[in-house]
Amino acid sequence: MLPATSKLCAAISYRHLRNMTGLRRQAAVAISQDAWIHQVRRRSSLLSSRLEEKPFSEMEMSYIKQGEEALQKSLRILEDQDDWKTETVAVDKVLSKVLPDVGKVFRLEVVVDQPLDTVYGELVDNMEQMGDWNPTFNSKLQILEKIGKDTVITHEKAAATPGNIVGPRDFVSVRCAKRRGSTCVLAGMSTTYGAMPEQEGFIRAENGPTCMVLRPLPGSPSQTRLTWLLSIDLKGWLPKTIINQVLSQTQVDFAKHLRQRLARPLPVTC
Repeated sequence: MLPATSKLCAAISYRHLRNMTGLRRQAAVAISQDAWIHQVRRRSSLLSSRLEEKPFSEMEMSYIKQGEEALQKSLRILEDQDDWKTETVAVDKVLSKVLPDVGKVFRLEVVVDQPLDTVYGELVDNMEQMGDWNPTFNSKLQILEKIGKDTVITHEKAAATPGNIVGPRDFVSVRCAKRRGSTCVLAGMSTTYGAMPEQEGFIRAENGPTCMVLRPLPGSPSQTRLTWLLSIDLKGWLPKTIINQVLSQTQVDFAKHLRQRLARPLPVTC
């Protein structure tokens, strides 16, 4: 849980924010974003400092630290509000920026009409069912190994784009999921895993640091704000214009299919 003082400050800030306009409101939003990112980074660092107490093997510790590194790097990128440029402004807006040590990263900001726990459950607890509702995957995402309660190793396959402009790709990733108060962060990056070598017919691409941040929409707990930071190296010989178009469209399509998935009628249980 976040400290009580942080919650009080957030509540006070929100009441004042409703009365602001223009640049004052934009500045307040930026400060608020910096505050929650700082809280998650600080809490995550405190947790990682205690990981050595856990009875993990050396290899497991390596994966845990990789997941932690992806989380910290992703949040540092999101924390910097400068130099983001618009890629698409269709139903949802995608921004991008170029970083010296990472390359081009993409940022999607959307609001989903479901509470945070529902969205979190779909993206984390049911991640292996993603292929059932997200057509950008041509097979179900597979969890190769679970390490502790926060870290997993996954393998996922991305279908070729229409017209086979970008052929099939696959990824082996380490992912970690952290919940701190009302904020959830799902972070990841590419890794190596001996039991999952390169697959015939697929180019092994790389991703990360990447993350999704989930927060309740202020004043509307039945809605969730989702921020998705995407960083991918598709490998192969592809023009940058095609890569940029494919990755930004991937984010827009994901948001559309996620909304459709969450809008489905809940199964009836006896």
